Amino acid sequence: MTQTSRRHYESLAEAAERTGVSTRTPRRRISCGELTAYRAGPRIIRLDPDDVDRLLVRVPNFR
Repeated sequence: MTQTSRRHYESLAEAAERTGVSTRTPRRRISCGELTAYRAGPRIIRLDPDDVDRLLVRVPNFR
């Protein structure tokens, strides 16, 4: 029997804490369409951690 992996979603607070930003940052990204959010009820918003990670952009080193 094959075991399927279960998708993991995180709350706004979990995503913000994991990436070191305020909870307003993912809310702004959702609002402007840069981040996809999923509703799990009238007040529950969940994010895919992979989507959140894609927003982090490496800054080049300047010398």
